Amino acid sequence: MAFKTLKTTREAISLVTLGKRIAERRLVVGAVDVPRNEGKRRTPSKQALLDEIAKAGGQW
Repeated sequence: MAFKTLKTTREAISLVTLGKRIAERRLVVGAVDVPRNEGKRRTPSKQALLDEIAKAGGQW
């Protein structure tokens, strides 16, 4: 057990099982369009980082 003091009522699941559950939920819900951050409040350092990523051919 990872935590000696943690008391939980749920059984642990494997990553394979978790992946299957997530895939099933995605089939039921369908594609979810999450809007991207507009970037209106980015710090100068963050903007510089994104500019360098763009120069290197990446897309953020």
